Amino acid sequence: MFENMSMNQRVLLATVLSLVIFVVYDYFFMPKSAPQSELNSSKATQQIAAPQAAKTSEHHNAPTSSQINLSHSQNFTNDILLTIRGKHFNMYIDKLGRISQVILEDKRYKDEKGEQIKLFDEAKLPKPLEIRFSDTALNSEAFKVPYTYSGPKDVKLDGKRVFTFTQNLSHEKVTKTITLYPDGHYNVDVKVANGSEYFISPGYRPNIKVDGYTLHGALIKEADNTITIIEDGDAKGTETFKKAKIAAAFDRYYSTFFYDLQNGLDVIVTKDSEDNPILFVHGSPNFHIGAYVGPKEYERLKKINPELTDVIEYGFFTFIAKPMFKALLALYHFVGNWGWAIVILTIIIRIILFPLTLKGMLSMQKLKDLAPKIKEIQQKYKGDPQKMNAHMMQLYKKYKVNPMGGCLPMLLQIPIFFAIYRVLLNAIELKGAPWILWITDLSEKDPYFVLPILMGATMYIHQKLTPTTITDPMQKKLFEWLPIVFTFFFLTFPAGLTLYWFTNNILSIIQQLIVNKIFQSRKIAAKESHERSN
Repeated sequence: MFENMSMNQRVLLATVLSLVIFVVYDYFFMPKSAPQSELNSSKATQQIAAPQAAKTSEHHNAPTSSQINLSHSQNFTNDILLTIRGKHFNMYIDKLGRISQVILEDKRYKDEKGEQIKLFDEAKLPKPLEIRFSDTALNSEAFKVPYTYSGPKDVKLDGKRVFTFTQNLSHEKVTKTITLYPDGHYNVDVKVANGSEYFISPGYRPNIKVDGYTLHGALIKEADNTITIIEDGDAKGTETFKKAKIAAAFDRYYSTFFYDLQNGLDVIVTKDSEDNPILFVHGSPNFHIGAYVGPKEYERLKKINPELTDVIEYGFFTFIAKPMFKALLALYHFVGNWGWAIVILTIIIRIILFPLTLKGMLSMQKLKDLAPKIKEIQQKYKGDPQKMNAHMMQLYKKYKVNPMGGCLPMLLQIPIFFAIYRVLLNAIELKGAPWILWITDLSEKDPYFVLPILMGATMYIHQKLTPTTITDPMQKKLFEWLPIVFTFFFLTFPAGLTLYWFTNNILSIIQQLIVNKIFQSRKIAAKESHERSN
């Protein structure tokens, strides 16, 4: 079936099949986000780890997966010690001095039930700012003795606020001081009076958007600026990263992370029973770190520190996706609407690629005209591949056709497509962003499926306008079904991504009509020139 396909057809088919497999795998095999338990649930089972003492200063003996699974039920651990109410979020500190929950208060941050999003699954440990002592007995005691806090129990966050929590253990005293800012970033100072070794965690990742389309797990920005990602299910065991700048646990849109961009952090990555990465940072008697919890909004993170935008990760094509997002952001600030920004960006991309695309399209037109001659050579020399290839090359040379000419534009568009695919899936800025009329959230599917249907229709029209050298009936049927297959899968895709593909199809149709007209004009001119010469 595939032996007579051109390189262009093979590349297109490989791209399509990759996308289909990608989507099918997510739909049938990837776990979706689990429902969160209610805030303040007093009967939640707590998984408490007790790290052992470190053997050397180079390799800290971090918590292991078996230790993380040690279970103790404590009635008070989810009791709220302090409630902090801000413009963008409400934060709850429990009696173990941890961030028990963060509820986002902006109107656009709502779940499928229309309720404000809670960032953390109550049943998942560790919580942000949770401390684990290496000494087993001390660690066990630390999960039984509540912290004390002398300030008001319900605080309005209208600016920078400082909160101090104290835990008095039999042989140790812990003091946590949190300096919290309205944008969700905070500084943490931990003092351990007697110098007991401990680890502190930025917490288990948010559990709001977990799917096969996007990355979720742990991200470490190392001392040399290398970004290391350990996805859920891929954690191998205890790993140590010395002097890392950022240690983040994240899902599609949200993150909780620690950072120290000057001195670095000694980060330990262990795993839970499902091989999901769990982050800890090795503490010191007088410990200071920066931290953040909330949505991965580019401009918010950039305002705190531009380097923190590295937490927004787009996968393999990040090097293309990041500048593409910056361009999209600039267009949004210019037009004031994310939907129109996507349309304009798509147009700009097609204009940039047009010279190469034009060359490829003209090459495909020539190949179409040569299709009968190619088929004749294939039939005549089907038992002798060497002779067949030699005659094919003579044919291409005679008519000045490059059989690879239609391939390069496609190869260039594959990384660009996957880059913008990641941008439009990962950009939380699209959440709650309207476009026109019925499209009120570009991060969600089109509620009436208008865009997917239009996308499929324009894909079909473009397919009919595009020249092809396919002669095999099975191959023809496969390509004829592609618009239907794509329409089916795009029904559940975010409207922003479908809008990009629909706009791209419209531009492809316009380009193809222009190319067809140019080619027809050239053919007429060549025919007239031939007649005059005779």
